[in-house]
Amino acid sequence: MKRIFVLLILGLFSIYHSYSQELIIPLNDDYEMEIQTAAYSSDYRFHTAMKSWSEYQFNNIISIDSLNKSYFISKNYNKKWKNIVWNSIFNTDFIGAKTQDFYIGINPIVDFQVGKDGNKSIWTNTRGAEVKGTIGNNFAFYTNLRENQAVFPDYVTDFASVNKMVPGQGYVRRFKETGFDYANASAYLAARPVYWLQTVLGYGKNFIGDGYRSLILSDNAFAYPYVKLTADIWNIQYTCLYSQMSDKNRVLDDNTFARKNIVIHYLDWAVTKRLNLGLFDAIVCKGQDENGVRRGLDFQYINPIIFLRTTDYYTGNSPDNALLGATASFIAGKHTTFYAQFVLDEMTFKEFIGGNGYYANKQSYQFGIKSYNCFKIKNLFLQGEFNMVRPYMYSHYDGEDNYAHLNQPLAHPWGANFYEIVARAQYNYKRFYFQYKMNFGQWGDDMTVDGIFQYYGHDIYHDYRDYYHLDGYDGKYGHYMLTGELNSLIMNNFVVSWLVNPSYNLNIFAEITHRNQEIETGINYNNLIVSFGIRTTLDRKYYDF
Repeated sequence: MKRIFVLLILGLFSIYHSYSQELIIPLNDDYEMEIQTAAYSSDYRFHTAMKSWSEYQFNNIISIDSLNKSYFISKNYNKKWKNIVWNSIFNTDFIGAKTQDFYIGINPIVDFQVGKDGNKSIWTNTRGAEVKGTIGNNFAFYTNLRENQAVFPDYVTDFASVNKMVPGQGYVRRFKETGFDYANASAYLAARPVYWLQTVLGYGKNFIGDGYRSLILSDNAFAYPYVKLTADIWNIQYTCLYSQMSDKNRVLDDNTFARKNIVIHYLDWAVTKRLNLGLFDAIVCKGQDENGVRRGLDFQYINPIIFLRTTDYYTGNSPDNALLGATASFIAGKHTTFYAQFVLDEMTFKEFIGGNGYYANKQSYQFGIKSYNCFKIKNLFLQGEFNMVRPYMYSHYDGEDNYAHLNQPLAHPWGANFYEIVARAQYNYKRFYFQYKMNFGQWGDDMTVDGIFQYYGHDIYHDYRDYYHLDGYDGKYGHYMLTGELNSLIMNNFVVSWLVNPSYNLNIFAEITHRNQEIETGINYNNLIVSFGIRTTLDRKYYDF
């Protein structure tokens, strides 16, 4: 079966036609405001939810090359080498070459920053490089590698110490007394064998949704290997994503982490230029049995257009974890988008309408609004978003089949049993960017009292059947939102930056964050974090937890 799957993928990549550049736009959208504005416009039918986008999708909307050139800071020196040096620093790839049929760009990746968390000195030292290019017009390649050392604010240090992972960035080793050492890499090969089909063989992240967060699939967790097939037919875009995740909580006899395979189907229908509707289903399959014997991906899940939940049902007493979901977005006016998500893990209709806090009613909800060129002010962006995830959502009776990767959720970074409000504002003028973000939320935490663990559905790595038996209720009932140890969090973050080079998002920045976390037991964490430096922002880092 593996050989058949590999041959299929190689066949897709081997067919050659010329359609357009297949380079993928980075998931970080802080410096891609014009691209976002074009995508979320009532002038076009555009499939916005499945990210990352490729340059091919913008063929008939905007010219990416022309957009990049509009940022150029021109200098006309008498000597050619001076112009080359100037453009390499401020305008173009650091090293690049381009012909009619071939393009390659090589750029540094850096994150050099220093700051303070109260009286504690914090810093980050990242060195790396990216290589990207195209061969012809239908084939693209990309790779990057980063080596990092860092001393984080206390709450991030606590997270990394417990989970052995820097949020979304890699497995950690201790560096001196207070720091961490970690490395990360990503890569992809992208091809379009026929005009309606894109194929991607990658190691990286994906995102489904129109919000700042995603309750379906986010870029919160660490990178993972995947194969993505995306078909655009009529006004429908259909994506099939085959991926493999790891579970650091179980180490097999060969000293490798336990594996799980995840298949995701997502169908997006651009009903009109304003209205998009989407359907999602996923299956999580443990990659080995209880004895550590590799199971592999079941052949029954290979079919890219089959309904996964039905297939799972007819396997008998299946150990796999199935999820279903739906999305919707509507563009009002020119650039204002209302969006929503609903994800279902398990639900008993009788218990759902009964409202008795049944433990296996596992759902999540998102509602949001965002607007580009808001109030007719060019390059002003505003966003408001509400997220709610019921207790035990994304968990499973077998922890290895939960919806997570390397100790981090694949959806929202807070796990489950929470609600959150996010507000964002951004304004850019030429190469100056001003960004503000506020997170407010509450969650019901699990806790240990007198040596007894009380599970309220926050940590998705536990068996959801190990729910805590609440006093006054039958054990299966009373599991309402925020049960457990109540935590309240408010974070305010402000960043001002100047884009040094738009070709690879190199920017100089200053940032200030205020974080306040209150626990109902009376514990209060109050952090004022200030930092500045120079960094390449190709992906998003989620420290808002």
